Amino acid sequence: MLGIISHISWNSIRFKLVVGLLCITVPLITLLIYTNYYSIHVVHNQVAVSNKNMMSLYMKQIDNQLDDADKHVVSLAATDLDIQTFGAPESNTAYQLAKTSLNNKLSSDILSKPVDSFFVFSIPKDDLLDVFRGTITYSERTLIRNYLHPYLSSNPDFAGIHGNRWFAQKIGQGFYFFRILQIGDIYIGTWFDAGRLLTPLNFINLGKTGAALFVSDRGEPLSSTNILPDGEIDLTQGLQQYYMTGDKNDILVVGESSRMGDFSLMAVIPDDQILQHLPYLTRIITAITLGSIALLPLSLWFLRKTVLVPLKRILGTMRRIGDGHVSVRIEPFSTSDEFRMVNDTFNKMMSQIEDLKINVYEERLSKQKAELQHLQLQINPHFFMNSLNILFNLARMKNFDLIQEMTLCLMQYFRYMFRSNLSFVTLRDEIKHIQNYLRIQKLRFPQTLTCTISAPDFLTETLIPPLVIQTFVENVIKHAITMDDPIELTLDIDLDETALEPKLKVVIRDTGKGFSEEVLDEIHKGNRIIDEHGDHIGIWNVSQRLKLLYGDKARIGCYNGFPQGAVVELTLPLEPPEQKRG
Repeated sequence: MLGIISHISWNSIRFKLVVGLLCITVPLITLLIYTNYYSIHVVHNQVAVSNKNMMSLYMKQIDNQLDDADKHVVSLAATDLDIQTFGAPESNTAYQLAKTSLNNKLSSDILSKPVDSFFVFSIPKDDLLDVFRGTITYSERTLIRNYLHPYLSSNPDFAGIHGNRWFAQKIGQGFYFFRILQIGDIYIGTWFDAGRLLTPLNFINLGKTGAALFVSDRGEPLSSTNILPDGEIDLTQGLQQYYMTGDKNDILVVGESSRMGDFSLMAVIPDDQILQHLPYLTRIITAITLGSIALLPLSLWFLRKTVLVPLKRILGTMRRIGDGHVSVRIEPFSTSDEFRMVNDTFNKMMSQIEDLKINVYEERLSKQKAELQHLQLQINPHFFMNSLNILFNLARMKNFDLIQEMTLCLMQYFRYMFRSNLSFVTLRDEIKHIQNYLRIQKLRFPQTLTCTISAPDFLTETLIPPLVIQTFVENVIKHAITMDDPIELTLDIDLDETALEPKLKVVIRDTGKGFSEEVLDEIHKGNRIIDEHGDHIGIWNVSQRLKLLYGDKARIGCYNGFPQGAVVELTLPLEPPEQKRG
């Protein structure tokens, strides 16, 4: 063993991989195991707190019902004359009248009290008078009467046995909570069906084998919402906190004692309901730990074959290239697809080094050609000639004011065109340029063209690509204006807040004849429009520029308005890409 250790290279990648793997896996597995057991503890605690609060709340509600019924019984016993007459009647007629009056009174009271029954027992007459809630069945009434009459006839000492508290009694297959008060020769009392008190807890999901139940002060189960799970369940421990019980210590118990009687309300929740799949996760983590240790030598061999050897060959070739042997290539050998792709790519890259200068030169030529085409598109010869013609006609008419205005507009127009090689300009500059252009066109079509431009002041500093809006305005002049009908051009610019992030929305609308169906179809397909008049690339050129600048964040929409006219909608991001500024 010492000999093997002495031959290990502490700086080898194999040693570093093994140590690194252990340094990563061991803490992670330890953390997983700790987290799993900590999660079990936290889940137990949270479930216990939640159900403890629920049991306390419902036990408080039950105690309030018991206390209300208790006070009502005490009040009747102390103040009702019919009860006193019922216990010590002067005559049989007085007895019957008191019984009838008392029956009517108790029947009325039970409608407003949340009890199942009121009863009064006369010891001298050995007579039981009881009234029941309407939901109590005849068989249940008979069962309770058959228990109460002989039991009360035996004159039990309730104060000595139960201490003037509610007590639980099993009658038939169910349990009932009784409160019985003795006043002279009269027993007066009330009772609740324990099972019916648990009815709301049937809607709480405590698991298939979980249950909510009443438990006596001796830990004996009374009424329950479900059959208790098999196993030794200890219900005698304190209820200040939760505790685990059962054969496998896998049943959680929480509860709350009643302040009105010698019983408690408890919740019994099995672990499989609380933890779900956490125990299985513990077993999986243990299996992962053992499997990781067992697979470590195999992992090392696999790493050496699939990573270390191919990496060593690549590093050797790169070292020779670094020494100046640029003709060296990685020889083919059996390896994984990824390294094979790296090797092939590396060899192709070295083969293309000499062609790189040619490709760069051709790229420069293509760029210059594209810039030249862009400059050619910027200056419309027809516009230039028409502007000179307007100036000539104004000079002939000696309209020097308009000549000055026209010259100033042309000067500002071409100044903007010559600086439009910038990627972005402010919206204010673009609008000013469009206004110059439209003023020139109004001089050309004084009776035909009317224009309206609206844009909020807070958007005027927004950066947009130059000549994007102007291109569509120019299209209106070129394709919509005729000498027969007047044309109204509207340019609306506003903030679009309907998308996930606010954007700039530009709407160019005219009252001309609109787009033809063929042109709209070509625009929606993203094609250049070619007809008998030539190649119309204005919209296509704007679309390509926006794709280069914004990707898919900008949008152009073209359609016909109602009742006529063309409408173009531009949606642009408020902020240009950082790498495109300038």
